[in-house]
Amino acid sequence: MDPACAGMTITKNTFKNMSDTSPKIIFMGTPEFAVPSLRAIHEKFGVAAVVTVPDKPKGRGLKLVPSPMKVAALELGIPVLQPESIKSPEFAEQIAALKPDIIAVIAFKILPPSVYSQAKLGAFNIHGSLLPKYRGAAPIQWAIINGEKVSGVTSFLLKEKVDTGEILQTKQVEITDGMTAGELYYALMPLAAELAVETCDALLNGAATPIPQNDEEATPAPKLFRENCKIDWKQQAEIVRNFIHGVSPVPGAWTEFEGKRMKILKADLANSMWSAAGEFTIEGDEMFVACETDGISLKEIQLEGKPVVRAADFVRGWRGEKSGCLK
Repeated sequence: MDPACAGMTITKNTFKNMSDTSPKIIFMGTPEFAVPSLRAIHEKFGVAAVVTVPDKPKGRGLKLVPSPMKVAALELGIPVLQPESIKSPEFAEQIAALKPDIIAVIAFKILPPSVYSQAKLGAFNIHGSLLPKYRGAAPIQWAIINGEKVSGVTSFLLKEKVDTGEILQTKQVEITDGMTAGELYYALMPLAAELAVETCDALLNGAATPIPQNDEEATPAPKLFRENCKIDWKQQAEIVRNFIHGVSPVPGAWTEFEGKRMKILKADLANSMWSAAGEFTIEGDEMFVACETDGISLKEIQLEGKPVVRAADFVRGWRGEKSGCLK
């Protein structure tokens, strides 16, 4: 077996019973976010093959664990390819041999032209923002961090420069006050599935009308790392609250409390009676923290090495000082 397609479950007879008139759609994705879209496309049109990452070792025993996409594909009876390298000539040849009409990509790797150009009618990606805003790996998080009121999903044609292809269709959703990135993630999943089906339908029926993106309106959405998620209390309370929600649940905004790292996953805005940014006070079953202007009330936290808990439950069991400073 070619090392470029290690883990591939396709055999030479996989497609012999498929009708030549059926559309050939290849779906590429990895995480849970992409699974509803796979199911929706397969139900409407059928999916000829799924491409996802190789199984990865996890846990103490380093047992190989498949991606959510592979699990769903096998449940649906769809052949799976798991190339070690999507840039290898061998993988491009495998895709070319399948003669795809459409390649649909959601939350996968950056494909080379040698792969996406094989799609007869077009290769498209669905991105978790209203492009050209929030191009990059973390569009959902940055929309919350920046206090956006509206988000959505965009389908666009693939091209070499990431997230810059011509827009096919969009769907919008309201970002409600206090919504976290995790909550927006799940709100966008069904929208992405609807958009995936509608985009395939438009391409198959020759009804797609690609629109170039306005690069002047583009904003970046780079990947976020735990090291960059320490809370800066010397900012306005709304900015702090948005940052907390924008990186919740992962990688998670954090601060230092009593010498340990504390993640803050949810918070409400609150009036502050304290002068020093980062000063906390416990009143009743609430824990307040002052920011540069006003403050926040903690709602969900996670102390280092502990599970996520409601801040009220933590406060009720706290036997330490009722005030102090978070660092």
